[in-house]
Amino acid sequence: MIICPMCDHVQPEGTECDVCGRVFPAPAVDAAAPVAPLAELELTPHAGGRAAVEVAALPELDVTRLKAGPDLPAQVVPDLELTRAGATGAVPVAPMLELDTGRAQDDGVRTAAPVGSVVCRYCRNVQAQGMLCDNCGMRLPRARLAATAVAGAKRPGGDDEAWAPCPTCHTPTRPGKACSECGTRSRVDA
Repeated sequence: MIICPMCDHVQPEGTECDVCGRVFPAPAVDAAAPVAPLAELELTPHAGGRAAVEVAALPELDVTRLKAGPDLPAQVVPDLELTRAGATGAVPVAPMLELDTGRAQDDGVRTAAPVGSVVCRYCRNVQAQGMLCDNCGMRLPRARLAATAVAGAKRPGGDDEAWAPCPTCHTPTRPGKACSECGTRSRVDA
């Protein structure tokens, strides 16, 4: 793994940092050291493993190669129990009335999404806006605005062209600035 000395970004490979673009220094290449053969070692040349080797069968050994695979005839094992069942015919299928599926009948009432002030489930901080708790930084149980509501909302300041949706939570943010809801920095389109 390569760690960028500028921004401490960790990446598996490359010649430059994927985050900040810093070019990594090239590794130093050692010059090939001269190699001298040792006089006390015996040289054992070989012909790349393709040299012919003379072999002869030993007369005192029996040939015990057994036939294997498709050249053997199929044999029936008489004491093997067959576990295949016969045809069952038409079996009546009826629902089990005493079976509890564990689901209640739908009454059509849905739980409303939390709006207004919410309580952080970790530190019990009460907060009126934002997706992250100002006290501990954990995510708050708040519903996000629908994309149509965000697109139709009036941006603060009046200039609609200078605002863009956050790539993470789609909250209106200024390009190049951190999102006020989730903290993700939005990209600047050139």
